[in-house]
Amino acid sequence: MRETSSETPNDTSDYVAIRRLQDAYADAISRRAFEELPNLFLPDATIVVDMRSAEPLRFDGPVVLGEFISGAMERFEFFLFVILNAVVEVGADGDPDAATGRMVMSELRTDRGHGRRIDSYGVYQDRYRRTPEGWRFADRRYHSLARLGEDGTSEVFPFPSP
Repeated sequence: MRETSSETPNDTSDYVAIRRLQDAYADAISRRAFEELPNLFLPDATIVVDMRSAEPLRFDGPVVLGEFISGAMERFEFFLFVILNAVVEVGADGDPDAATGRMVMSELRTDRGHGRRIDSYGVYQDRYRRTPEGWRFADRRYHSLARLGEDGTSEVFPFPSP
């Protein structure tokens, strides 16, 4: 069994802590609890959102990100953020307090007033940082993978490079 120290990451406990962070994000977004985002991100985190239909959007910090998501979600009567798969690599670039990861997710959504279901799929490419309060998102890049409408229409996009 490998010993752990401040220089050697404990993959299991760090992995679980980062998955809890991802789960907390999915939970906050599903509940529309955007005021919880500052507890999940570094204050200076950069978030890039590439929905593939326009130039990527850039947000500096979790408060601005929360404002954007809140406005975008107003049109949905029902919204659920679901994590489909996630991978985490602790000790990115040899730094035990850094990690990288990829999270594939789905948004199950229903338009307010129309009742139309519009599901979307995407992938986050993340950098994490260990802080005294625990792991936090340091940077996030989101890419849409597909949007599927109840009427059978779809838009599908290639998986982005790392």
